[in-house]
Amino acid sequence: MNANDSAATALESHIRGTIPLADAMDLKLRRYTGDLLEMTAPLAPNVNDKGCAFGGSMASLLTLAGWGLIELGLRAEGQDCDIYVGNSELRYQEPVWGELRGIARFVESDALARLAHALRSRGKGHIDVVCEIVGKQRPATLLTARFFARLRGK
Repeated sequence: MNANDSAATALESHIRGTIPLADAMDLKLRRYTGDLLEMTAPLAPNVNDKGCAFGGSMASLLTLAGWGLIELGLRAEGQDCDIYVGNSELRYQEPVWGELRGIARFVESDALARLAHALRSRGKGHIDVVCEIVGKQRPATLLTARFFARLRGK
C-alpha cells in the first residue's frame, strides 16, 4: 500500500463516518493518483422511481469526489484546511442504469500548487474541478465546480 492508498482509505472512512448520506449511498473511494480521484456507489441504494440513478445521488457523489480530490491533495502538501464548494454547475446528459462511477480532476494541471501557494501566502484560496459520472456514450453527468479553501484557525 502506498501513501496515496493509505490516505484514500482514511478519507473514505472519514467521509462515511461523518456524512450519513455517503454511508447510506455505500460510497467507495476506488482510486486516487494525486490528480484524479474516483468514487463509486452501487445503483441499489441510489435508485430513483424510474429504476435508474437518482440525480441527487449523482450530484452528491460528484461533489464529494471533487472535495476529496482537493482534501487529499492539500493533505499531501501539509495543509490543514476547511474546504467547501462555492458554486457548481451540473448537467445530466444520460441516465445511469448501473454502478455510479464518479471521476474528479483539476481543471488545470498546476491548480493544486497554485492553491497551496495562496494558502501559504493569504490563508485562503480557490480551485476549479471537473467531475463526471461515467456514461455509455459520454459523461452521464458532468459537474464543474469552484471550491474554496481556508487554513483552519484563520
